[in-house]
Amino acid sequence: MTNSLKHIFEVINQVKNEQDLRSQVVPKIGEYFAAKRSGVFFFDRLPLVNSNLQKTLQNGLSIEHNPVVRYLVERHAPVHEALVASPKVWTMICPRPDHWHVMAGPIVSCGQLVGVLGCTREQSMPAFDAQNLADLSAICLHLSVWTATVRSQYQPFKTDRLTSRELQIAELVALGRTNAEIGTELWITENSVKQALKRMFRKLEVSSRAQMVAQLSATKHHLPSVKQSLSDLVLNTDQ
Repeated sequence: MTNSLKHIFEVINQVKNEQDLRSQVVPKIGEYFAAKRSGVFFFDRLPLVNSNLQKTLQNGLSIEHNPVVRYLVERHAPVHEALVASPKVWTMICPRPDHWHVMAGPIVSCGQLVGVLGCTREQSMPAFDAQNLADLSAICLHLSVWTATVRSQYQPFKTDRLTSRELQIAELVALGRTNAEIGTELWITENSVKQALKRMFRKLEVSSRAQMVAQLSATKHHLPSVKQSLSDLVLNTDQ
């Protein structure tokens, strides 16, 4: 184990919140792996994106189309693009020049995939290798422990504010149902669904259906769309 890797472990243990994690730890991880871009993402902190970008993410980075996403969801193990796709296939999935080489690892809490650590390199840079995966696995282990420890201090979960009816609506939203379809299934009007969603957004302090589903999936409410939430994040590195 190198000293720089041990230093990353020590810094992870010292930070107190996600803002410090991104500002103090992520740059060190990017430097360690000589990454062009690096980032850490949690499903209950989904960024707001416009509808066109959201559609692009769903088409190009879905579990059905992206083998990196599928590997993370199914195995909870670090992966780079060459492990699951040929160069030709990968350029079709992700044409961005700064994502020519991609490596991503899981952040797990209470047996659930709650976040992703990602690094990317340009075409001119060396590909990620087996040693990189081993080191990323070690870092993700420490990040998972950190996440479980820090989030156990969140009392109460904002999701506990939802009523049983609101949780039913959230489940149907996670399945991709429209407001009209939710109303039909729950025997309430479409307007009642709209008003309920407004209340739920206020309670959870979110601004979109995607953010709501991600937040519920990342806590004790295991909604079915957590796998889809991953597709919105795994390669959208922010550094």
